[in-house]
Amino acid sequence: MTRKKVKLAFIENNTARKTTYNKRKKGLLKKVDEISTLCGIDACAIVYGPYDPQPEIWPSPSGVEKVLTKFKAAPEFDQSRRMVDQESFLKQRIGKAEKQLKRQWEDNKEKETTMLMFQCLNAGKVVQNDMSMDDLNDLSCMIDHNLRKIGRRIDSGDSENFTHQNQSESQVLAAQSQVQLPIAPPLPPPPPPLPTAPENDEIEMMSRLGWL
Repeated sequence: MTRKKVKLAFIENNTARKTTYNKRKKGLLKKVDEISTLCGIDACAIVYGPYDPQPEIWPSPSGVEKVLTKFKAAPEFDQSRRMVDQESFLKQRIGKAEKQLKRQWEDNKEKETTMLMFQCLNAGKVVQNDMSMDDLNDLSCMIDHNLRKIGRRIDSGDSENFTHQNQSESQVLAAQSQVQLPIAPPLPPPPPPLPTAPENDEIEMMSRLGWL
């Protein structure tokens, strides 16, 4: 089951706010401990809250003092390079949301132009008479882009077919040169024709001559 997204807003209910504070504070200190152990870095945490008389410190006062001393010894540029407050954090979130909105608007515009292009192709004319000049330019660019894409696919397909045909012919010729077909023996001569029986006139002539 996915976790419900938490709305980043001030909790009006005092009891719910205190419960959330204790839970988040415990989770924050756990994360600081994990990043220090897993990554081998110096880290500390100081949490001031309205529900505790003393601030929550991790790992110990001496450990916090060691980390703060090392931090103050670093150049000022390194100290503030990745430091954010609530205002800068909100600005980053707003900038990220604006970029996502811009990408979504561009995607929607491309889908609308593509749909309009197919409608115009099916109708054989521009189906919307109230189009602005920018919309007409977008439609023209979309048509040109698709024509170039189709042309590249046609050229690529012809080249691939030609190459495939040449490869097939070469393979057939190579196979024919390697295979030796047996030579058929010569056919025997045809047998002599059989003697035919003499007709009646020939039999009568032969009997008169005494041949029969």
